Amino acid sequence: MPSPQTALLVAHGQPSAPRPPEAALQNLAQAVGAHLPGWQVRSATLASPGTLEEVMVDGAIIYPFFMANGWFTGKVLPDRLKGRDYVMATPFGLDPALPGLAANVIRQAQDHAGWPADEISVLLAAHGSARGPKAAEAAVSFKTQLEPLLPGARIEPAYVEQSPGIDEMARALPAHTLCLPFFAQTGDHVKEDIPQALSTAGFDGILLPVLGAAPNVPELIAGALKDAATLT
Repeated sequence: MPSPQTALLVAHGQPSAPRPPEAALQNLAQAVGAHLPGWQVRSATLASPGTLEEVMVDGAIIYPFFMANGWFTGKVLPDRLKGRDYVMATPFGLDPALPGLAANVIRQAQDHAGWPADEISVLLAAHGSARGPKAAEAAVSFKTQLEPLLPGARIEPAYVEQSPGIDEMARALPAHTLCLPFFAQTGDHVKEDIPQALSTAGFDGILLPVLGAAPNVPELIAGALKDAATLT
């Protein structure tokens, strides 16, 4: 009997409090596994000491639950897996199906608010990085792919760790603005930094849930893993 295909979801986690993000990622792995009968879907955050090495098996498909192919996916994760046999899937934030998923989330929120479709703005609240351009490039690329799916909407990225800041951009946008956190997990940036920046700006629009918690994300990840399995 052949061995089951193994997938390993890997996220950054929260170094100051590793257990809640680790548990959330485990729940996501279970939800993804429901779409992949016969697979083993595991999970690990980089912030939880030793977990990645403990759950890793050779031949696994690594799914980077990250928004960009930056420092963690390009350097930290490969270093942690040096000498192991694996296939790396496309990071979550670069999945070509993600803009369509996000557009549905935005349209549902806009309909619920009763705002005209051609009068909304979207504040794409992203991480950014002082280490390099990859994080911002991922957000700008996402904006470019999202724009044709939301005709008439103004979409502007802003960042926690670089300019333009979220508070700066929030002040420049009109009342009918939805803020979409372009993050995989609900860490301190999403729970604290983004709401604080919006409050500082006097933002009176709608703050949406983090993109990684949107409906149909488990199905999207399962599809990406199936695609990656064709490379093994």
